[in-house]
Amino acid sequence: MKPSSSVGTLAIIGGSKAYQLLQEGRLGGERLGEVKTPYGPSQPVYRLGGELAGALFLSRHGERGYTVSAPFVNYRANIYALKELGAQCVLSWSGPGAIGRDFAIGQYVVVDDLVDETCERESTFFKGKGWGFVRQNPVFCPTLRQALCRALNALGLPFAERGTYVCTQGPRLETPAEIRKFASFGCDLVGMTLCPEVFLAKELEMCYAAICYVTNYAEGIRERAFKPGELFEGLSTEAEQKAVAAAVEQFPAILSAVAKALACAKPVCQCHRLMERYRKRGDVGGNWHTWVAV
Repeated sequence: MKPSSSVGTLAIIGGSKAYQLLQEGRLGGERLGEVKTPYGPSQPVYRLGGELAGALFLSRHGERGYTVSAPFVNYRANIYALKELGAQCVLSWSGPGAIGRDFAIGQYVVVDDLVDETCERESTFFKGKGWGFVRQNPVFCPTLRQALCRALNALGLPFAERGTYVCTQGPRLETPAEIRKFASFGCDLVGMTLCPEVFLAKELEMCYAAICYVTNYAEGIRERAFKPGELFEGLSTEAEQKAVAAAVEQFPAILSAVAKALACAKPVCQCHRLMERYRKRGDVGGNWHTWVAV
């Protein structure tokens, strides 16, 4: 497909249950298909309708099932494609495990900090270039985070306003000792998808924030018997799986509420100026396509 530059400003990257909402028609719209990028094709992109009319939607792990695990997602292609299609804000969702006992399964968390424990992932558009020293405080866009918090409050959904997410390489789950290490770092949640997604979005001066829903307790937090053939081999109970499903059911309403909150939001971020130093220095111009290494 040929990219369009007038699709809309909000893009949504769906997590591990996103394909179910597509299959059920809960997130409907025009299927634009894959976008060809210098890094290969992106996941298929949709232009949503209804209350989310004009917004873009991309299912990170596949549109017809969980077909691509976190370490093998083409993050550069996905972010490049959304930028190409006119997105200025990226709202992502992820289903991490809880490192402590304070979070309930199915609870929403608007994360505000991050630890990157991934390896061998292509984490920058500026490979081999002399720039890209992008500040990471705040990690996630405050304008988008505020809109997300307002949306959750408006819907009456309980959530935590802060949380530190540690992103591991995967696809294996973490060892109990690794979880203890991450807890000593001050991490609250452990997942596999927000890195390098957030870093790539920031390099292209896009707002990026994430909403997490807790899917399980991480290894060693609660004693769970090994159960072959079950989800996470018994790490997640049937009751917890139902709580997760209930949380995912709310995502269409949450996304619509975020879009409404953004429509009247006053920007409080500097996301669109993250490359300003390089513009002033003459390293980059107005055409972002020329910034990236191919």
